[in-house]
Order: sequence, then C-alpha cells, then structure tokens
Amino acid sequence: MLYPTVNVIETGRAMTDRFGGYNHRDRIADGEFYMTENLTSDLYPLAASRRRRSVTASLISPSGLMAKDALVWADGDGLYYNGNKIEGVTLSTLPENNPKRLVSMGAYICVFPDKIYVNTADLTEYGSMENSFSSTGNVSFTICDAEAAEYSVDYTSSSEPSSPENGEYWLDTSGDSHILKRYSETSAMWVEIPTVYVKIEAAGIGTGFKQYDGVTISGISEEDEQLKSLNGSKILYQAADNYIVIVGMLDEAKTVTDKVKVERKVPEMDFVTECQNRLWGCYYGIRDGETVNEIFCCKLGDFKNWECYMGISTDSYRASVGTDGVWTGAVTYLGYPMFFKENFLHKVYVSATGAHQITSTALDGVQKGSADSLAIVADTLIYKTRTGIARFDGSMPVPISDAFGGEMYENARAGRLGYKYYVSMRDTQNNWNLFAYDIRKGIWCREDDTEVKFFADMGDDLYFIDSGNNLVSVSGNGGEKEKTVDWGFTLGTYGYEYAENKYISRFKLRMSLEEGGWAKMLIEYDSDGIWLDRGTVRGTGVNRTFLIPIIPRRCDHMRIRLEGSGEFRLYSIARIIERGSDG
Repeated sequence: MLYPTVNVIETGRAMTDRFGGYNHRDRIADGEFYMTENLTSDLYPLAASRRRRSVTASLISPSGLMAKDALVWADGDGLYYNGNKIEGVTLSTLPENNPKRLVSMGAYICVFPDKIYVNTADLTEYGSMENSFSSTGNVSFTICDAEAAEYSVDYTSSSEPSSPENGEYWLDTSGDSHILKRYSETSAMWVEIPTVYVKIEAAGIGTGFKQYDGVTISGISEEDEQLKSLNGSKILYQAADNYIVIVGMLDEAKTVTDKVKVERKVPEMDFVTECQNRLWGCYYGIRDGETVNEIFCCKLGDFKNWECYMGISTDSYRASVGTDGVWTGAVTYLGYPMFFKENFLHKVYVSATGAHQITSTALDGVQKGSADSLAIVADTLIYKTRTGIARFDGSMPVPISDAFGGEMYENARAGRLGYKYYVSMRDTQNNWNLFAYDIRKGIWCREDDTEVKFFADMGDDLYFIDSGNNLVSVSGNGGEKEKTVDWGFTLGTYGYEYAENKYISRFKLRMSLEEGGWAKMLIEYDSDGIWLDRGTVRGTGVNRTFLIPIIPRRCDHMRIRLEGSGEFRLYSIARIIERGSDG
C-alpha cells in the first residue's frame, strides 16, 4: 500500500531579549521600538515602564526654577525658597510669561532680569543689585584725600610761594593741569600729591553704595569744565550716607543745585552664568544707541559691580566679539564660561591676573530658543542644535539623536538625573515630547507629551514645572504620587527582512505585569493604518512572568503594538518563522 508523503514545514525561531529603546526610523534594529510611551532604560536589557512621578506643589504663575540646598522658584511676584515665600522680595510680572534666570553665586540667588539678590544663609538680606541717587538740593564739592579728609589750600598761584611752612598746600596753576603740592620742611621742597580726590556731599548721596563701587555720575554742571570732568564712569573710594569720594581736581570748593545723579548699574544680559566667583553675561543688541555684541563679567566676588575698572586683577571685564548673530545660550563647563550662538562657541579663559581671553570656534551651537537645553551629564555637556541633540566634551559636538529619524524639534528644555539627560521639545506639529537619554547605554526613550517649562536637579532627584504649573518629582519623592503609569510601545516593521517566502507564524512575548495592571495587543498589516485588537491580559504581579502568544495572518509586513497600564517588564520576544509555498 502506498501512503501520501507529508512534507514537514520548515520552522525556525528568532529570539529578542535585549531592548534598545526608541528609534523613530523606517528600518530599525531588532529590539528597538519605533514609538515608546513612558518606557525606561533603567532595567536594560529589559524593557520596562518608568518610575511613577509625584506632584510636590501646585503653582500659580511660575517663571523660574533652580536648586541650591533647597528648591528655589519664582511664582507670580514672589520668590520661594524651600517652599516658603521670601518676605520682602517682589519680582516683576511684566511682560507676562517673562522667564526669570535664577543664578547661584555662593550663598546668594541672583534673579535676572529683575537684578535682585537674596542671601539664602540669611533671608533677611536681599535687595537690588543696582542703586541710584538723584539730588534734590544743594550738592557741594571739595578736594580731599582718599580717606575723605578735606584739603585746606594755602596758596593758589602759578608761581612757587615764598617762605612756606611745613605741611602747607599749594595749588600750582602754571600748567594746563593744575597740581596740588605739599611743602616738606625736611627736603625743603614742594612735593606733588599723586592723586587728589573730590568729596561730593548731598543728603543721602552715599546711601546704598559702598567703597570701590563702580558708578556713573551725571548731571553735574556742563558750564564749569572742572565740575563737568566729574561726570562719567567713576570709582567710589569712600561712601557714607551723605557723601562720596571720587578721583578729581578742583581749584576751589563749589556748591551747585544741579540734579546730580549717581548710579550703580547692572547691564542688560541675554544669558548669564557663574564661574570662578564671578557672574558672566552676554548681550547682542542696541544699548545707548550703539550696537553691542559683548561678553562681560562682574567684579570678582561682587555681583553688584559690572563697571569697576581700577587696573587690578579683581576688576570687571568687558569685550566685544566679531561673530554675527544673537546669543543662544550660556553655560559653565570644565571651569570655563561658554557662550553659544547657533554656529559659534565663545570660550572664556579666565585669568587670575584679570587678563581674560576669549576664543571663538565655528561649530554647531545651541539652537535659538533652546538655551535651556544645556545640561551636564556625567561630565559631558549635552544641548539642542538646529539639527538635533549633540554631546560635547570640550572639543567638537557629536550628534546623538539619529534615533529621532526625520522629526525636527525646537524650544528644547533639559535637565539631568544621574546618567540621564531629560529633554522636553516641541515638534513641527506643535506637539510636545519628553525624552530621556541614557548616556551610558546610548538609549533614548520617549516618555510622554509633557511640556516642561523649567528643570532643576537636586540631590538624587530631578524636578520640573509642567504646563499645568505643577512642580513634579521625576523620582516620585514626596507629594502626591501617580497611581499608575500608562505605557505603550510599537515594535519595528517585520516581514521585509525575510526572503525565500519565509513568514512569521507566531509571536511569543514573555513579560510580567503588576497585579491590577493590564496590557492590550494590537497588530497592523501592510501599513494600512488599521490597528486590530488581539486581546487584553491582566497582571498577576511583577514577580510572575507569563507568555503572550500572537498569531498573525499571512501578509507582506506587519507591526505589533502593546499598550497598557501599571508596572511591567518585557523579557523577550520570540518569533516563529515558517517557509511558505512559492504561490
């Protein structure tokens, strides 16, 4: 008897047990995901849901966030430290949505553009970095020494006095520049006093100023050449409530009723950063009718003084740069202040002698509008360029965002947590996306559509303020924790890679899901845009794994998507491959 021959169908198995995160390109590696929602690389090589976040505070109109020993944020017209409003400090609220740049310098918080400071070691010490005085009555001028002791001039003439006594003063008017001299009986000659000072007296003129402040004086009589010379940028060698002392020369004491103005000013800045006990800033635009393209810094250890030039190492500093375009970001990295434009980096080499130097390098800089994307993760600077995300180690930036595929983003804001770089960006469809990049593993994960306004890392946690004005802890420390996390992922396209009429007859997913959680399987055939529901499973506990079989129909290619809720872990995906007929 003859029996029919039964051909055994050839089968094979392909196993994936390492999951590499987000990769939004048409062809991706096995184990990568075309789309992810709320996944994390923390449990790599497993795929897993991220940690639950918590809302630690609800704000009203936040405009800034930073971390020192405690969190600091600006909300409305108030500044908050460790959750408590700092009494007496009032911030500007105009224009609306005007972000504050909060910068730390020692124990101080410096708030820009308000130009306000607060001492976190003593919250009763606060005020404006700037100070201004305008006279309303008589203003008197007399020559004096550096200690404000007035000189009594005994002789004023162009010829040397005869028979002077020891210690008498002679104002020599023989030259174009008048010179004050003092007679020395020991040497029997007139000795020039090298520096003469002018004491300016008016009610309240020195209030709020201190010794060696750099100020601008204006409004003194334009008709008197000697008084007129006292206008301009000056150094205060003494300052008391009712007088100040500056370098100058007068033939005689004078009193005026001019509206004299004394100002200590802080310049307008596009961006500001702290480095080596100075604040460094940059500005591009029009100032006092002139085009400005500058980098500058305050006096050493004194954020109130930006125009103090005494010829010593602690002076303020200002320099123009020649590159075109607006400033797009600033950061302190590897001990250097760095200022970015979209196509340039300006690096300041800080000198202990005050001879600072600036170098310019043409490279992919920070994208305009993405200044807050600058973050240092594991000693590596990461930021948003026009074309993507780049890492920078001090030499040249290296792109790390190929996983974004053809998607373009803007308005990036970033923070760091451990070895992760978190960045919230807006795509070309005005949709927000929050990504996390694990710098050690080189893995991207898209978390969700959160629009982050501000990031700040403190200790072992990362905080952010979202578009709903909630202050959120990424690690879920304190506050009200999320009850569950909704997650999802889409695998790459299967089918294109198989030749010789091979096809996938079955998927087997090994995973675990917390009790009460659920997962739904969906499948799309031949890119038709229709996701077919292939069933839902319920969790039995993260310590127990189960197998999910998915049997697809014959097709050219397919995609698998899982979405669910609750803590989960994906251990492996097995694909059973069979050989079909030529027909």
